[in-house]
Amino acid sequence: MVSPQVLLRAQSARQHQDADLSDLLRLGYGIDGNMLLQARADHLGVGLFDQSRHMVDTDALAALGPATCLKHTLLPTRDRAGKRLLVCARPDRLDRVRNTLPRVWADAPLVLTDEATVQQTVAALGKSVLVAAASARVPARESCRTWGRHPRRRLACTAVAVILCLALVIAYPFESLTALVTWACFTLIVSALQKTAALVSFLTRPRRPGPVQPPTNAPLPRVSVLVPLFRERNVATVLVERLSRLTYPKALLDVVLVLEETDTLTRDVLADVTLPPWMRMVVVPDGQPRTKPRAMNYALDCCRGDIIGIWDAEDAPAPEQIDRVAARFLTAPDDLVCLQGVLDYYNPRQSWLARCFTIEYATWFRVMLPGMARLGFAIPLGGTTLFFRRDALEELGGWDAHNVTEDADLGFRLSRHGYRTEMIDTTTGEEANCRIWPWIKQRSRWLKGYMVTWIVHMRRPRVLIRQMGWWKFLGMQTHFITALSQFLLAPLLWSFWLMPLGVTHPMEHVLSRDLLLMMGKLFLGVELLTMGAAIYAVRGAEHRHLWPWVPSLHLYFPLGCIAAYKALWELITAPFYWDKTEHGLSLHLPSRGLVPHRFDSARIELQTRHESL
Repeated sequence: MVSPQVLLRAQSARQHQDADLSDLLRLGYGIDGNMLLQARADHLGVGLFDQSRHMVDTDALAALGPATCLKHTLLPTRDRAGKRLLVCARPDRLDRVRNTLPRVWADAPLVLTDEATVQQTVAALGKSVLVAAASARVPARESCRTWGRHPRRRLACTAVAVILCLALVIAYPFESLTALVTWACFTLIVSALQKTAALVSFLTRPRRPGPVQPPTNAPLPRVSVLVPLFRERNVATVLVERLSRLTYPKALLDVVLVLEETDTLTRDVLADVTLPPWMRMVVVPDGQPRTKPRAMNYALDCCRGDIIGIWDAEDAPAPEQIDRVAARFLTAPDDLVCLQGVLDYYNPRQSWLARCFTIEYATWFRVMLPGMARLGFAIPLGGTTLFFRRDALEELGGWDAHNVTEDADLGFRLSRHGYRTEMIDTTTGEEANCRIWPWIKQRSRWLKGYMVTWIVHMRRPRVLIRQMGWWKFLGMQTHFITALSQFLLAPLLWSFWLMPLGVTHPMEHVLSRDLLLMMGKLFLGVELLTMGAAIYAVRGAEHRHLWPWVPSLHLYFPLGCIAAYKALWELITAPFYWDKTEHGLSLHLPSRGLVPHRFDSARIELQTRHESL
């Protein structure tokens, strides 16, 4: 089937890669998979799985667990005579799990088949178990799924709380207003202190070393990357081309396109695309809640890798991204289980909103998050360009299927269990939301998830403090409380703009003018701090064209106030509702515009002008 030279080169590559010989031959040299399967069976002296002669032992499948069978590509069967046969798609890894199997199956004769056959069979026979597990993988004490058990009680309690607040405001209007303004100013001070500390920590960091080199004696690990897709008509085909630029050895790469059973649109689009052999689809059975984390929980057991990553549908990762991630994990201590990459936008010139969104993201991912991590705080993760050690991710139960910001929640759960997250110097290009109402919908989902995440982790504050420690606990409080308070109480802070315009402030007859002027100066100082951090974040050649737009953030952030009140309403009425963001609005991007740079931005601007004309 192959020449001795090819076989020797493939065998030599195994010394540096945790890959099967058959994967190296199939992915590196284009050898037919069915031929390799037959050759492997002949080499081991075993037979091939035949559905007409081998019947799945459903009782044994239930006993072993469908998730275990998916993870290790095992299938318990019997032949016509009732003899036990263990079907396996990855026999080279069977020794790692054989001692965890019951003796009757650990000693059963081996039968080979391909991975797709095992996964399709297990998914069909264990559907109900797998669907239920995907929705409730995280322990109930750390999940928000109990929030939806008593909707009427939640609505009644909310109504009572609103009535009491209104009664208090009507009875004591100025006192209530003073209390709210005081709280808004207090959270503003705390937020400013945290931003300043993060900024100083970032600016005083040691010089960044070059890319981490993997140890020469350690084989490169297998990496699986989940790419959830839902109604992605515009980006599905472009995504395949973007990911094809990855430089990581394809024998170690496993890109899993996660699709919903009801999403016939994306499946029809992908049906016309020839996927490379290192990319495959996993269809998630329909269930509730229909969210991205539930889909990823289901697909997690289908992954081959020891490192699990996440990309979004519209992402354009840097070609060497997986190489850097693998090298860092090989040299990292055991408690470092998560790497967060930098997110950027490849369409900043498309509209004013896209420009402001790019400035905000640059400030957050290039300055604030690294600064917070250096300070020792637990950081809320972004929803993409995340990479985990698989064993730690499975230990924590994956993602909370009911939390609409499952990424931020997981970041704090990692910290609670003694694990660390680190920022890594690799960038993924995303599509900036370039229309106002879709932006508000997306931001409201994020803020609603922030509210839910804070409520879940604050159920037992003493336990949280014991697990995280006081420093990380205070960092979490300052992050969540100040972010939510600033959005919800922003109109009170905006009132201080009246004073420089010569308009009497509504609270002048309650508080002294000097005190109000001091509050106004505080508000102005924080605004200048925000602008300064933003200017520093976009100082590079790729983003310097955004400098003139930094002052317009004063008009951008008020949109978050609208999103915050929408989030507060949905927290009560629809806590698990996933307000989907539509992708592909910036395409017509050229297919080769895979990594964000100034030329992509210029092309988008020219195309936008042309279309408007």
